[in-house]
Amino acid sequence: MDLIQLIILALIQGITEFLPVSSSAHLILVPLLTDWQDQGLAIDVAAHFGSLFAVVLYLRKDISRILIAGIDSIKNKEVTTHDSRLFWYLAIASLPVLTAGFLLRDFVSVYLRDPLIIAYASIGFGLLLWYADVKGKRLRQINSINLRDAILIGLAQALALVPGTSRSGITMTAALLLGLDRTSAARFSFLMAVPIILAAGGYESLKLILSDVSVDIINFSVTALLSAFSALLAIHVFMKYLDKVGMLPFVIYRVLLGIVLIFLFF
Repeated sequence: MDLIQLIILALIQGITEFLPVSSSAHLILVPLLTDWQDQGLAIDVAAHFGSLFAVVLYLRKDISRILIAGIDSIKNKEVTTHDSRLFWYLAIASLPVLTAGFLLRDFVSVYLRDPLIIAYASIGFGLLLWYADVKGKRLRQINSINLRDAILIGLAQALALVPGTSRSGITMTAALLLGLDRTSAARFSFLMAVPIILAAGGYESLKLILSDVSVDIINFSVTALLSAFSALLAIHVFMKYLDKVGMLPFVIYRVLLGIVLIFLFF
């Protein structure tokens, strides 16, 4: 794979990872539509850790505060603050997708990478996102999240195993339907991404270490850096303009993408 292809894939991964448009769908579609070779496991690892670095950097104050409170709650065996509760809510919300991913990863990779499945998921869950954005009360902030919210948003996140659904999109949809405002929905979604990307990246890294695949350090570094840069920029712009523009631009994009895919592959 040449440098231009790596740059494009890294930028796509970084930009789409945290926007409600499905990064997995785009990474499946780009090689399919261009006849490029598969990017390989090493590039997947680099892209994941680039995205992880971006979201950790953007939310570094929140993550640091939540981690400290969570560790204190373990030491003291009591959960007394919002941050310590949020630590456990994030852990609970991560369980459904981690469990489903472990049990269904082979099924997903074999049967759910079809462009038509991506098209229907993109349109269907895109319209659901629009409904949640329009009908959600948007009166609650992130400090009001409770155990029920964490369970429901976590269950919704498991649907993101279907390419085209979008992990960030479905978690924001669930949060909006539960009455959270747009900023809180997005922020909780981004916080939820940390353990998920860390788990996925760790799993892929283990596979890479155990394989005989050689790693091109230059390609790996370029991919990680570009993925991190583009992801950080995407998060910053998304959060800055989210309240002004809402979810409609992403819904329109998802519906148009789905229609194009149906036209091309039906």
